[in-house]
Amino acid sequence: MLQQPVVARWSDPASAMAYKPAISGIKGVANAPGAAILKLHNKPITWGKSMNRRYFLGAGLAVATAPAWARRNASANTRTLSLHHLHTDERLHIAYRIGDHYQRSALERLNHFLRDFRTGDEIRIDPQLFDLLYDVKEHLGHSDGTFEIVSGYRSPHTNAMLRRTSSAVARRSLHMSGKAIDVRLADLGSRNIRDAAVTLGRGGVGYYSRSDFVHLDTGQVRRWGA
Repeated sequence: MLQQPVVARWSDPASAMAYKPAISGIKGVANAPGAAILKLHNKPITWGKSMNRRYFLGAGLAVATAPAWARRNASANTRTLSLHHLHTDERLHIAYRIGDHYQRSALERLNHFLRDFRTGDEIRIDPQLFDLLYDVKEHLGHSDGTFEIVSGYRSPHTNAMLRRTSSAVARRSLHMSGKAIDVRLADLGSRNIRDAAVTLGRGGVGYYSRSDFVHLDTGQVRRWGA
C-alpha cells in the first residue's frame, strides 16, 4: 500500500531543500528517499502545477518498492541528536541530517531550541556544531546519550551582562555567532567529552571541571581548562 505521508514529506519543496555540509571528506549523494526519487527519474524537477498527482504516485511507489538494503542504508546515514536544555527544561530528539544533507526544518527547530533563553533571541546555529556533538557521542560509544545544554546562543546583551559577573566570558564569544555550545552528557563524565573532542581535533575545547561542563566550538583548534 502506498504511504501518502512519505510522498508528501519528500515532495514538499521546503523539505527537499537541504543544507550541504561544509566539512571535508564527505562523498556521494544522500541516500534519503527524496534523493532516491530524484535519481530514479533522472530529470530536472520544477515545483508547481506540473508536478501532478501521477508523478507523485510514481515517485512514492519507487520509494515503497526500494530494496531493504537501500532503506537500511538510508537509516544508517541519518544523524540524530537528543538534547535537554537545563534552563528551559525543554527536550528535543531530532534527525538533523540525512546522508550529506542537513534538514532545513530540523535546523530551524534547533535554532529555536538553542535560543538565548534570557531574551528569546535566535540565530542560525552553525550546522557543523551539531556534527561535532554527534561525532563526540559516537566516538564515546554513547549513541543514545542525551546532551544537557548549559549554554547555546547568547545575544550581545546577554554576553555583556555575563562579562560583568565573570572574567571567563570572552568579549567576542563564539556563542554570539552561533558557533559555540556548552554541554554535559547525561550519565557520562564531562572529562570524557573533553577527551573525545580533543581527539577529533575540530574547533575549540574548554573544560570547566568545577561547573562540570565542556565548551565546544567550530572556531580555530585550541583547548583550555584543567
